[in-house]
Amino acid sequence: MFNNDLMADVHFVVGPPGGTQRLPGHKYVLAVGSSVFHAMFYGELAEDKDEIRIPDVEPAAFLAMLKYIYCDEIDLAADTVLATLYAAKKYIVPHLARACVNFLETSLSAKNACVLLSQSCLFEEPDLTQRCWEVIDAQAELALKSEGFCDIDFQTLESILRRETLNAKEIVVFEAALNWAEVECQRQDLALSIENKRKVLGKALYLIRIPTMALDDFANGAAQSGVLTLNETNDIFLWYTAAKKPELQFVSKARKGLVPQRCHRFQSCAYRSNQWRYRGRCDSIQFAVDKRVFIAGFGLYGSSCGSAEYSAKIELKRQGVVLGQNLSKYFSDGSSNTFPVWFEYPVQIEPDTFYTASVILDGNELSYFGQEGMTEVQCGKVTVQFQCSSDSTNGTGVQGGQIPELIFYA
Repeated sequence: MFNNDLMADVHFVVGPPGGTQRLPGHKYVLAVGSSVFHAMFYGELAEDKDEIRIPDVEPAAFLAMLKYIYCDEIDLAADTVLATLYAAKKYIVPHLARACVNFLETSLSAKNACVLLSQSCLFEEPDLTQRCWEVIDAQAELALKSEGFCDIDFQTLESILRRETLNAKEIVVFEAALNWAEVECQRQDLALSIENKRKVLGKALYLIRIPTMALDDFANGAAQSGVLTLNETNDIFLWYTAAKKPELQFVSKARKGLVPQRCHRFQSCAYRSNQWRYRGRCDSIQFAVDKRVFIAGFGLYGSSCGSAEYSAKIELKRQGVVLGQNLSKYFSDGSSNTFPVWFEYPVQIEPDTFYTASVILDGNELSYFGQEGMTEVQCGKVTVQFQCSSDSTNGTGVQGGQIPELIFYA
């Protein structure tokens, strides 16, 4: 009976003018599946219409809802799931709405988190809103640089700019706000000028914590953007340099950001005269978590023969696909401490899946190494499991070796 004219006693003209689709329906079936349809067809104010126009729902989303009502099948796609959620909310089909939210949570990333944040508030889905904030906080710079950031509404822009735990440099926040303002000018059919950018930003401009930028970022970026008035620019320069600081409209307190957690997998460390050596070989370990986290980097051991500098290529993979990598240097002071090496951006890690953490080190051949490794470590509210990796060609495994720490946001 689904999408079938046979015995249909109602038709829906779905979609905006110029993009409509005429779909058949059966009043009794629809009334059983939705209290809204029941009221529409059999309630006290029911109207006996053979054709019902629904201009605010996309045809594909309406069809997905009908398929669930008729066939108890959930058929969701990335490009229509938001529209389907809207339809499920409008016609009070709660199980389908929950499935849409689950689909969105599963596909949530820095690229779409800002748009989904805006939509989750509109649809009053607090769990999805919280998940969006987790991604935006931890991967703030990626989220702010995404195309989706420019598609958010002004209210969502303000909420992001106010965010105390936003884990981003303030110059990135400033540049993202200007990019949003440029697109907003186009949406409002305004000439693309500095004056109009400032106009559409309004008071949200003062939510950007410009005085907390590095001086170089301010001098070479914000100060030369043209968005600030001459008086604002002068006052902020005085804020950096003068003993008696002027009053500013901008927030002058730095964001707290996120505090990284460290999962240490060894109970002790040691060094011997004939190990641990680095000759271009790979140290690697596999791990899985029980909650979504964002890996920011690794803690690594350093030289056991006094201070030394290391070049480290770190990499994070899932089923052979590289999710993040970085080449950087770190200085070890000769102690058995671990030294952080960071990815350019935190990498999102999904629960209950094994990932491979790898490092290739170049530097002093003799270094500390871990001993008495644990297969499972409880780190705050996150449980981390470890297992050996076939990528490891330098001796690192669960019981001993390198990569003693995972540094992450949760």
